[in-house]
Amino acid sequence: MKVEFTGRHVEVSAAIKKHAQEQLEKIEKIFDFDKVGKAHVILEVEKHRHRAEILFRWRDQELTVKAETDDMYTALTQAADKLERQALKLKEKKTNLKRQSQAIEVVRVGEDNAEEASGEEAKIIRSNRYAVKPLTPEEAMQEVKGSEDHFLVFRDAKTERIAVIYKRKDGNFGLIEP
Repeated sequence: MKVEFTGRHVEVSAAIKKHAQEQLEKIEKIFDFDKVGKAHVILEVEKHRHRAEILFRWRDQELTVKAETDDMYTALTQAADKLERQALKLKEKKTNLKRQSQAIEVVRVGEDNAEEASGEEAKIIRSNRYAVKPLTPEEAMQEVKGSEDHFLVFRDAKTERIAVIYKRKDGNFGLIEP
């Protein structure tokens, strides 16, 4: 990671640079860098206050943290800890977005859902895709009767519109037409 230092009313010594680099190694481990991240460390001394500000850029994200104490090393450590917390939140957010987009899947209607009975939150489970055949409602009903499936999506041969036929609990069949 590329790190730049700016000192306002203070000379940035090699020891401070080394301390800052050590603190920023935590961030490198979080993001597994390919030299994409950049950090700008701004150190400022005003009377007895020592401020450390870290501007961190990773891809299209920018994180900013500030810490103020009576010791520059402590201020750097506090700022790096704050940055680490923000970086963990950002990485978790990005990871959750990826997982959510993969979790949006299709559930087959009428399948036995044991999760609802146990009180857990229902999940969407991906089912296989299949071709939508042109059939009459009567032909579709015969196909549902002859299979284990509880429903069938088909294209109505007369109207050319998509329809769904499903087994009802009373033994009859329901037809959904948009």
